[in-house]
Amino acid sequence: MPGPFSGLSVKLIATIIFVILAVEVVIYLPSLGSYRESWLDDRLQIGIVAARVIDAVPDVMNIPKMVTDNLLNSAGATAIVYRRNGRSQLIELDNAPMPKQAITADMRLRDPMTLIGGALDTLINGGDRTLRIVGNMDGDTASEVEVLMAEAPLKRELIAYSGNIVLLALVIAAITAAVTFVLLSRILIAPIRRVTANMVAYRQEPENASLIIEPVRRRDEIGVVEQELAAMETDLFSMLRQRRHLADLGLAVAKINHDLRNTLTAAQLLSDQVANLDDPKVQRLAPRLVHTLDRAIGFAQSVIDYGRQSATPPRPVPVDLRALVEESMLDAGLVSHPDIRVSNDVPDDVSVRVDPDQLARVFVNLMKNAREALEGAAGKVSEPCVAVGYANGRDGLTLSFADNGPGLPPRARDNLFVAFEGSARAGGTGLGLAIARELTEGNGGKLAYVPTPVGARFDLTLPAGLRIN
Repeated sequence: MPGPFSGLSVKLIATIIFVILAVEVVIYLPSLGSYRESWLDDRLQIGIVAARVIDAVPDVMNIPKMVTDNLLNSAGATAIVYRRNGRSQLIELDNAPMPKQAITADMRLRDPMTLIGGALDTLINGGDRTLRIVGNMDGDTASEVEVLMAEAPLKRELIAYSGNIVLLALVIAAITAAVTFVLLSRILIAPIRRVTANMVAYRQEPENASLIIEPVRRRDEIGVVEQELAAMETDLFSMLRQRRHLADLGLAVAKINHDLRNTLTAAQLLSDQVANLDDPKVQRLAPRLVHTLDRAIGFAQSVIDYGRQSATPPRPVPVDLRALVEESMLDAGLVSHPDIRVSNDVPDDVSVRVDPDQLARVFVNLMKNAREALEGAAGKVSEPCVAVGYANGRDGLTLSFADNGPGLPPRARDNLFVAFEGSARAGGTGLGLAIARELTEGNGGKLAYVPTPVGARFDLTLPAGLRIN
């Protein structure tokens, strides 16, 4: 289970807050420029009022000092300059400090980048500079008003405004995150936690049917997940219960089969002794008895071998493929066979990385089946042959195991690779092909039956990545 600070809910809240703050930053910059624009416009309007007063009086020296000081104090300015038709007139406070470094705020330039850049410049670099606010009076380009004032008041206003924006953004983010979390918690997070907890609990006790999740009546993705999870857990429960029953049954069968094999072996010994009797009837019946006992013992042994199949993963090593085929031919009883001709078309320079023991067992099973099919059709097949072909394609290299025997009966073709169902001869178990396919797939390959007009053919394909040269 996730920790207290690594759960989905914590990540969700953090993401919501981050997104809201990012949006607020995007909104904050234009609003900061707009606030600075309004603040400067207010001061410029006072300068325009002062310009109108100057314009109405022929001589600026005749304007009462109290009026000019009130205008300057209202704007927070130290001086106001009015220019018209090449003439400049100035009103200023007495004992006004000498202007320091001056920056110009031209209110005739109102594009967003200029407004935002000016606001950020004041916040970052402002404080002890003199601000020159420049603009036209009533849209008259022939007249210009300039207000000189300290930049510090503007910076204080911008800092206070920014603080309010940040506080408001945090409050909005917190409220939005809380509301969104409550809604999503009921709609999304709580169901996901329920599914997660069920999966963890069911994994620990997969045979406990009471832990199978009960899906809610939802038609969205969460509802589909719960329904599919319930179906999967139900199928898994049934499969595990069936496998447990089969395991118990298989253990009992293995014990019975072991004892039966011992009994059949003893019977085989007795049949060998009976076969040595001189009675003609015994001589006629003894071979059939011996053959029947041999077949029963073989069946019992194959069942025991299949039950002992382990799930040990393959141990791949570089293997000479042609040499492995030749060794498997020897183990399958094809080398020096008096009636069956064999051919091995695998090149000498082909090496693959596979488990040699497992792959050899596959080869032996396939070639032994081919040999038994040809031996069973003795006299009916001219020039019996078992051939191992080779092809190198885009999907990998393919070995084909083919014979010119009687082929597979329909029942065997319909149940290929199915244990106890896919045998091509009477009394067979069909375990050889089932084991061969499992071992082939365990080494990354594929085993398939290829229909042919004559005989039987199986293709074993190994991925190109397994080939070394």
